[in-house]
Amino acid sequence: MEIDLVAHCGDTVEGQFVNTLTCVDISIGWTECLAVLTRNKQTVFEAIEIMRTLLPFDLLGIDSDNGSEFINDLLFQYCQYQKINFIRSRPYYKNDQADVEQKNWSVVRRLIGYDRFETEAQYNLMQSIYQDLRLYFNFFQPVLKLVSKEHVDNKVIKHYDIAATPYQRVFASNDIQFEVKARLINLYVQLNPVRLRNSIDQKVDQLWEISR
Repeated sequence: MEIDLVAHCGDTVEGQFVNTLTCVDISIGWTECLAVLTRNKQTVFEAIEIMRTLLPFDLLGIDSDNGSEFINDLLFQYCQYQKINFIRSRPYYKNDQADVEQKNWSVVRRLIGYDRFETEAQYNLMQSIYQDLRLYFNFFQPVLKLVSKEHVDNKVIKHYDIAATPYQRVFASNDIQFEVKARLINLYVQLNPVRLRNSIDQKVDQLWEISR
């Protein structure tokens, strides 16, 4: 999983503000977003623990940037104990985390925006939004996966596979157990994408309303 924080700080980074922990599986595209009320190693660690319980597969590795909320003894020792491979990107190389950077914009920023959120009420509402969003995105939003690149006449030509939802990619994977796929089927048949989208939009409107 590539992981990163999105700061909901508005025009200034002074003081405390809500962050979003964005987590993207680079193989399947499964995406989890969790609100973090204060940005420090303890709250980020707790969010990662929650993220791990939400995944339909085992967490094998984490790829973060070089922020102290990730690079610390707490998360390092946890990964060692749980046998989770922990790597970090090179400083100032955004493309090292291209998948999560793309989701930071296409999922988090396009939905939540750039306003400042700092209260517990805003944090709780954002968490509720992400509970609906994870279902709406992973089960109903098809995404393309980059397969290869080639250089032609000083241009980079990108080749993508057929668009599929992360849910569909789970079923195409031979590495995920049948029991996990059965649980996802049972969840999928209970979901309504229109209701999820309406719920998300209503909660986002509430978030902006209490932020005025």
